[in-house]
Amino acid sequence: MRLLLLAALCLASCSASRAPEGINDPFEGMNRRFHAFNAGLDQKVVKPATSGMGGSKAAPGEGRGIGGTMLQGVGNFGANISLPGKVVNHLLQGKPEPAIKNTFRFLVNTTLGFGGVLDPAGKDFALPEQGTDFGETLAVWGVPEGPYLELPLVGPTTTRDGLGKVVDIAIDPMRQWLNRDQYLIGMATRVASKVSQRAQYGDAVDSVLHDSADSYTQTRLIYLQHRRHKLGQEEEAIDPYAD
Repeated sequence: MRLLLLAALCLASCSASRAPEGINDPFEGMNRRFHAFNAGLDQKVVKPATSGMGGSKAAPGEGRGIGGTMLQGVGNFGANISLPGKVVNHLLQGKPEPAIKNTFRFLVNTTLGFGGVLDPAGKDFALPEQGTDFGETLAVWGVPEGPYLELPLVGPTTTRDGLGKVVDIAIDPMRQWLNRDQYLIGMATRVASKVSQRAQYGDAVDSVLHDSADSYTQTRLIYLQHRRHKLGQEEEAIDPYAD
């Protein structure tokens, strides 16, 4: 495990050739091909599968029909089992407060929320999810952002965040607590959670991915701005969702 973390740290450092500001996209040709694949997959598979579950104006679990409500429950479950990994990352970042909040959120939703299908922690106990990942941990440790990437199925990321996704799987405590089949089911529910988000924000996704003149450039800009805002790089980026 220590070797894996060290390798991720070294590889992310070596892959970065520019400071975080601006656009660092030396793999644009490859990225555009993968973007076209992802956009086509969304148009032909994901969008039809989520039609009728509610657009971007629908609140989670509201006005989305039985299928949408079930998908929201599956998404809740997937988000819940991801919390132990977020606790680990917060601790690695030296942030005990969000780690404690996520721990209590996990305990409440696992017990009172039927394994996380429901969200009493957020609704009744004012314990919203404190999001983070190993990509953010690397940023806290001073690892540069690295080149922009768009990967098949994964979507937009950077070399630092892409490595972070791999390490997140490796350090996830649920890998130790669940058997192989249970863990794979849990991973599938996390994918379903992303599908649920696609249904919730369908109009916004369509405007960027299918209606813009250059969806690749738009996707890249929105991802980098949102990610840098989340990491607290206020002087380098604005939050594109602020309005």
